[in-house]
Amino acid sequence: MDFTFLGTSAGTPTKARNVTGLALMHGKPKHWYLIDCGEGTQHQLLHTRHSVMQLQAIFITHVHGDHTFGLPGLLTSASMLGRTEPLFLVAPRPVKTFVETALGNSDSSLSYELKYIDSEADEFYWEDDAVEVMATPLSHRVSSRAFTFTEKNLERQLLKDRLEADGVEPGPAWGELQQGRDVVLENGTVLRSDQYTAITRQPRKIVVGGDNDNPELLEATCQDAHVLIHEATYTQEVADRVGAWPQHSSAAQVARFAEAVGIPNLVLTHFSSRYQLSRDAYPHIGEVEAEATGLYRGTLYLARDLHSYRLHKDLTLRPEPAPGD
Repeated sequence: MDFTFLGTSAGTPTKARNVTGLALMHGKPKHWYLIDCGEGTQHQLLHTRHSVMQLQAIFITHVHGDHTFGLPGLLTSASMLGRTEPLFLVAPRPVKTFVETALGNSDSSLSYELKYIDSEADEFYWEDDAVEVMATPLSHRVSSRAFTFTEKNLERQLLKDRLEADGVEPGPAWGELQQGRDVVLENGTVLRSDQYTAITRQPRKIVVGGDNDNPELLEATCQDAHVLIHEATYTQEVADRVGAWPQHSSAAQVARFAEAVGIPNLVLTHFSSRYQLSRDAYPHIGEVEAEATGLYRGTLYLARDLHSYRLHKDLTLRPEPAPGD
């Protein structure tokens, strides 16, 4: 499972960071998913390998503009490029109204079907051939969700000794069973894939949080997760000075939570525009990192725009080569 940050700034963009967007890829080659779509997201995509033609679904964590204002442009660009395949938009109900209003008042139309799915619906669940997705309510000024992506259809290992013991000779049936499909032999014998194959590893699971001032709401969701991607808008000192109204998390809050639940990989994002990348600037993004490092002992990354990460099958998280490397 691979993911690329298209924007890591909170509220407003900076010269180095766009507002929120995340591309996640798993399953068929080039098929991918978009989580949040701040203004300028389609421009960021031009610097990646992702195309709107292979986009499978868009997931919006909440309605705020730094997570949604890029939607009308991206959707209409996909249409102008000739997309015809339906596209899922999984979002709170106000996002549907926003998109329809923007398209309707700009003389815009789509060449494909946009399938709206209400992310706030009771018992929300979405899946395709590659992943299953669940939503967890969070705490923010508006309704906000975290989306959990769990891979499906793990590769199967053939139990060859069992097949040979039961007289099933190597051939096409073996391949069908390994693909998870049951087989009926010419003599009428039914071979169940679950009886002759084994799945030898855990499904990978990534939790992507929307804006949220209470990480503890993700406790149950994160129990068997391998990566948590969560906002860390401020250091605790700045959060205390700003006050409770914005309803964002500090790096200390998230790191303390991740350590308590034992999640092995933590990626922080959605940083206040006040934090700079230049070592000579103040305040520096290193303050966020230092605060988190002091409380969390797992693998920690601070996201940067256009940087990619891969959650490997052995459940280790490693950065992929950065642009220009």
